Amino acid sequence: MGSVATKTHPNGLEYVEISTALCKARIFMQGAQIDYFEPVGKKPLLWVSSADDYQPGNGIRGGIPVCWPWFGMSDKDGFPQHGFARTRLWSMESVQLHGDVAKLKFVLHIKDADRQFWPHLTRVAIEFELSDTLKVSLVNENCGHETVTLTQALHTYFPIADIHQLKASGFSGAKYIEFARGPYVQEGDEVLFDRETDRVYTELSPVQLLHTPDGTIEVGREHSHSAVLWNPWIDKSKWLSRFNDEDYLTMVCLEAANVLEDKLVLEPGQSHTLTTTIRWL
Repeated sequence: MGSVATKTHPNGLEYVEISTALCKARIFMQGAQIDYFEPVGKKPLLWVSSADDYQPGNGIRGGIPVCWPWFGMSDKDGFPQHGFARTRLWSMESVQLHGDVAKLKFVLHIKDADRQFWPHLTRVAIEFELSDTLKVSLVNENCGHETVTLTQALHTYFPIADIHQLKASGFSGAKYIEFARGPYVQEGDEVLFDRETDRVYTELSPVQLLHTPDGTIEVGREHSHSAVLWNPWIDKSKWLSRFNDEDYLTMVCLEAANVLEDKLVLEPGQSHTLTTTIRWL
């Protein structure tokens, strides 16, 4: 069996520490954000900047921030980038240990103060399934009487040892927008990194691979035809918050998403589950 314990970070953030025969993990109540996942006998699968100080009210610069109920900048002045879910406290609804597999579920109870951003009657939850593989599912349900439209992403940061040696594959035939230009059609199956990369992909196959000096990471998606591939490179790294100037050398983001024409449209009573599954091959 395993153990699940609630603890408090020195800066005050509450988190859940999970330990089983297959993995070790840590999930913060703020943002329901997992920042650490290490399969036993293998290297960690998530990256966090050493510049992050885990202050309440700031999304952690790494792990898997939850971008909800919109991805990127809102078209409304004063609305927070990537939504508000990643800086709010979620409630842990359930914990299950089945043999060596741990399952945890968190729910976001939207406060009155956030109704200015999101007046809709929806329920959003996030489910973690932890074994030698990390599976994260973002579940939306429209509980109201009107159609609801949203965009979202599981903004996963991966450790890749050396950006110059990284090859990302599985992109053949997809379309992407980069720096508000496009859409372009992906040429070839692989993406290499020698500059800032900020691509929003659509019509994308459900599995991509990150070929790193430490091995190959498989990144799968369900109920998603879009994803974001991001590395800030040299110039942007200098002004990103909670990010060291040279952090771009050791990380990349590949994010399961529902964005652009893949946005989520929920009719009354409908539900949808966006899932990403991550493992070392």
